[in-house]
Amino acid sequence: MAKRPKQPEPWGPLDKAPTTEECEKPMEPDEFDAVLAAVRAFVREKVVPRENEIEEKDEIPADLREKAAAMGLFGYALPQEYGGLGFSMTEDVRLSLEIGYTTPAFRSMFSINNGVAGQLLASTGTEEQKRRYLPRMAAGKLIAAFTLTEAEAGSDPSGIRTRAVRDGDGYVLNGSKRFITNAPLAGVFMVFARTGPQSTGAEGISVFAVDADSPGVTVGPRDHKMGQSGALSAEVFFDDVRLPASALVGEREEEGFRTAMRSLARGRLSVAAMCVGLAGRILDESVAHASVTRQGGRPIGEFQLVQAMLAESHAEMYAARAMVLEAARAYDSGEDRRLAPSSTKLFCSEMVGRVADRAVQIHGGMGYMRHVPVERFYRDVRLFRIYEGTSEIQKLIVGRQLLREHA
Repeated sequence: MAKRPKQPEPWGPLDKAPTTEECEKPMEPDEFDAVLAAVRAFVREKVVPRENEIEEKDEIPADLREKAAAMGLFGYALPQEYGGLGFSMTEDVRLSLEIGYTTPAFRSMFSINNGVAGQLLASTGTEEQKRRYLPRMAAGKLIAAFTLTEAEAGSDPSGIRTRAVRDGDGYVLNGSKRFITNAPLAGVFMVFARTGPQSTGAEGISVFAVDADSPGVTVGPRDHKMGQSGALSAEVFFDDVRLPASALVGEREEEGFRTAMRSLARGRLSVAAMCVGLAGRILDESVAHASVTRQGGRPIGEFQLVQAMLAESHAEMYAARAMVLEAARAYDSGEDRRLAPSSTKLFCSEMVGRVADRAVQIHGGMGYMRHVPVERFYRDVRLFRIYEGTSEIQKLIVGRQLLREHA
């Protein structure tokens, strides 16, 4: 990637983080184009050929992770003054369009650092928290996990039962979380817990930065999922975990939660761009298969009904790409950081599901066989309609926002 100031050693003193003056200005267009070209080449030449290995071993190979870190992928959306690249939302989604061309597990290992966890710390964390965590996260030396979901709390936080109770100068944390992306790899958890005495709903919820090696923190076995092998997730348990007051994210209790919810908008646009990138890969696989597979002595691509499926997939992908780029522009300008992200995530996640379904149909029986890319992608894309807010939640956000604006 383009040259950036040397990052501080991740284990160094807190006062060694680079200052704003030490960081370079945002990338010029030609610099950013060079970044995209480098990532595009890396994804297609190094990651794509190893997708079956990632699927079988359920992990990203260490050499790919190290190369991704060296390229700056663990901190592209983090502030430059803490060692990141400071990408705008438009730059973020353009990068995600390229990263999306391969298994979603590749992005998963650095998505939380750049997304909800990193953005939460960057926007709400104290200066000490930023200096302690962000440089290591940007360097790929520390992986963060966004620890929200519980048995009775997912897209709707009202069911959160995890509690942090004041005890002297600190807190005692008890509870459990599930489906936590990167939990087996995480060095720090952004934990959502109730701090109000009898709080319900979204009120009384605070966020804490909890080091993974804190006494009382236990990570369960890896989840065995339908798809997205290599994207690790697990349950996390907190049993009488003692936290200093400095673990509270933000200056006051209940401050971090609403900021975190706002930061989900950025994550939704990034996921939407991933869906578009993966739809492009699935369409390429479908066109290639239709061009060489023969029935009755003719390539099946000559059959009009196959052409129709390819055309529908391309049209939807093309519309989704335009949608995500426009939504990113509106996000960067401050024009729309609520309605457009939810509409875009809804459309793009549903779109890639339809593209994957057509791809399996075009491949016929081969599309149902393991180690055929479209079979794997068919399973992988199903999760996009669930995480970062389900399709149903996006519909509620969009519908309510439209009515609010009308009123």
